[in-house]
Amino acid sequence: MTIDERIERLTERHEALAGTVEMVEHQIHENRKLIAENSKDISSLVATVRSLANTVEALAAIAQPHQNRLDRIEGRA
Repeated sequence: MTIDERIERLTERHEALAGTVEMVEHQIHENRKLIAENSKDISSLVATVRSLANTVEALAAIAQPHQNRLDRIEGRA
């Protein structure tokens, strides 16, 4: 293999690697954009789940005295 062939082969490899790096950079940019767009939705979802958890806890606190009363009436307590 001559020097010119080696240089040509190295040039081809360099171009292929440069193309791969460009594709990876583009994908990273797209992924960052998607993460930024979805972070708002995720934050909203987390807030909704927290609100639902608080509501369930409040309902449980209301239901427990009623359950205790029913248990006493039915003679289970």
